[in-house]
Order: sequence, then structure tokens, then C-alpha cells
Amino acid sequence: MKKIAVQDAVGMILCHDITKMVPGEFKGAVFKRGHIIQKEDVEELLKLGKESIYVWEENAGEIHEDDAAIRIARAVMGGNISFSDPQEGKTVLQATIRGFFKLKSALMYEINSIEDITITSLPNNFKVEQGQKIAAGRIVPLVTKEKNIEKVEELCKIHGQVFQVYPYKNLKVGVVITGNEVYKGRIKDKFWPVIKKKLEYYKAEILGQEYCPDEVEIIRERILAFKEKGAEMIIITGGMSVDPDDLTPGAIRSTGAEIVTYGVPVQPGNMFMLAYLDEVPILGVPGAAAYFKTTVFDVVLPRIFSGEKLNKNDFIRMGEGGLCNNCQMCQYPNCYFCR
Repeated sequence: MKKIAVQDAVGMILCHDITKMVPGEFKGAVFKRGHIIQKEDVEELLKLGKESIYVWEENAGEIHEDDAAIRIARAVMGGNISFSDPQEGKTVLQATIRGFFKLKSALMYEINSIEDITITSLPNNFKVEQGQKIAAGRIVPLVTKEKNIEKVEELCKIHGQVFQVYPYKNLKVGVVITGNEVYKGRIKDKFWPVIKKKLEYYKAEILGQEYCPDEVEIIRERILAFKEKGAEMIIITGGMSVDPDDLTPGAIRSTGAEIVTYGVPVQPGNMFMLAYLDEVPILGVPGAAAYFKTTVFDVVLPRIFSGEKLNKNDFIRMGEGGLCNNCQMCQYPNCYFCR
């Protein structure tokens, strides 16, 4: 770039955006890259503190911030993501569908380690809506060596894109609600309205909802019956604690399902269970889900509906950030819970 005094720049092409900020009123570019400086612009530029401007001189091996931002966006974004035109040297990535946002943390770290490169995003494992901003990319200076951008592109060719938004699958779901007190009508069921509302968000096909007493064999039969009906997820509520008469974990085990975890380092929802019966996830949901707006159940559901198969390590990692603050106004997923 060549530095020119603004008084001498009339007729020349600006090679970078010039931003104006008025607190509470305006923030944005008042002169855009490519603008031809006019005589009447000089006074405004001086008011903005610009006594000189920069004129682009083509220099092999260097790349402007706008072009760099576009190439970064194209390199890092995967399916169901779009990006905006550069504004002040930055591109913003958005979800084109409602779905589940995932990122490759190690790859993102490596890219952000490259000189001049910055990409930022929502946390991994994040529920997003269509049109929601999920990430942004830019270089720090006005120009950078093109080789830095090429490093980003090469890493993404080798390891795949950094960001993906996965659509939710319309899974067939069976629900079994256990507990003698509910089965025999002694108390009103509080689980089903909660479970139903959560499943409706994912547009699940509900195969049925059944009540059964605290008897291992009957719970087992209900699970297997839903499996025979073609259930792609089975949810069992109640009877998940360590009390002698809480038999749901034993009933799930009796089906021959592979237990991924019983008990998780997350509160509320400590006594959650996940198992797989011939690839069909079985979720043992503790009583906390009927009383708290957000529990580990809400963390697991989008991952399963987006097609992910969870393992023990996925739950171990939830311990950091797994203690819910029980905020008076729940903001989940816009908080640290299980991050």
C-alpha cells in the first residue's frame, strides 16, 4: 500500500473501509473500499482523524482483508452454512437450517495459530435456528501474506471443514412412564407433558406413550414392544435413583442393551442413563426432567436427533460446565451449561 495525504488523494481509489463510530447512534463504514476520493470527502476524512489514506499497489503474494475473509469462510464452512459479504474485513457465517452446530476444536485451534488469522464461533454442540449467526472470520491487519490463507485452505482439505450444521432426523420415538403412584392414579403424571413438548420441537413421530408399574419384566416388555414397532429412540422416565424400588435401570439392562452410562457428572439429571439396543438409543430420564426446565436430557436430545452416537467420554466431558445455575430466567442454550 502507498500512503497518501488526504488533500493529495482526490481521484484515487481507497483500498480499505473507513469506519465511523458515534456511541449509541452509528457504527459502520462511511467510505468503502474501492471508493474514489472526492474533493468534498477531504473535510469528512479529516474529521474522522484520517490525515492520510492508503492506495492499493498490487503486490504479488499479498491479499486484502476482504478477499482473505471470503477465502477463510469458504475453507472452514461445511454443510448447511452460508456466509455474508465482507463488512469491515469480516465475513459472518450463518446456519441455513434449524439444526445442531458442531466444530472441530483441534482444527480451529490450529487455524487460529496461523499468523494474522482469526476465526470465532459459538461453542461446540449448540442448537441453532435457521439464519442464526454461528461463526465469523477475518485477518487482523489490512493485508496478509497469501501463504497464510493457503495454510488455512490446506488444513481444511486434509481434515475437513471446521464447522457443520446437522439437520435433525424425524425419529420414531416410544415413551414409557414408570411408577406405581402414576400407574395406579395416585398422583398426576408430570412427565408426559414435558416429554411431549420437547419431542415436538424435533418433529419426532411419537409411536405411543405407555404407563407401567415398577416391575422389571413389564418395563422390559414395553421397551421391546416399542423396538418391534420400529422405534428409533425409546425414552423411559422415572425410577432412576438408587432406591431399592427404583427398577428402571435394571429393566433397561435386562433387554440386553449396551449401557453407555448410568450416572453423569451433570446437575440436574445426575442419574441419567443411556444405552443402545441394536443401535436404538434408550434414555433413562430421572425425575429432575419433570421439575427443571433444563437438564442433561436437553443436552443429549439434539445430539441424538442429529444422528450422533454418544459414548462414555462424551458424558465425562460434560462435567466441566455441568453444574446448572438454575437461573430465574433460563437462557439455555445461550449459557455455559454442559459446555
